[in-house]
Amino acid sequence: MTFLVALDESAPGRAALEYALENHADEEIVVVHVVDPNESGYGEAAHIGADGIREQRREQATALFERSRETAAGRDCEIETELLTGQPAAAVLEYATDRGVDRIVVGSHGRSGISRVLLGSVAERIARRSPVPVTIVR
Repeated sequence: MTFLVALDESAPGRAALEYALENHADEEIVVVHVVDPNESGYGEAAHIGADGIREQRREQATALFERSRETAAGRDCEIETELLTGQPAAAVLEYATDRGVDRIVVGSHGRSGISRVLLGSVAERIARRSPVPVTIVR
């Protein structure tokens, strides 16, 4: 089986990776991180430019993947990593479909009520649209 872990810099993202490593260490684990080109901090593009933002995000993803590999190695596991670009939920689902993964593991901040309505939830969008089972880790 192939497990796709959708990873970001958050504690729930790290919890999703830990869950996959703890419960599915003998399976193939692919860790993906999505860079959304439409998301940037206020004034960021004005200071470092679009190319600078892309490079900065690639460097952050590289560091995130390195920490993930170290975490996996500490559990005697190996992982694959993939950097994706686009809207996070859509990019994860497209990759999962193209790659033929068997399950998606994603962290959730656990928002509820009005904050979830206003902010949306990548995990919820993935779970609603996924053609394969999704495990949401808090």
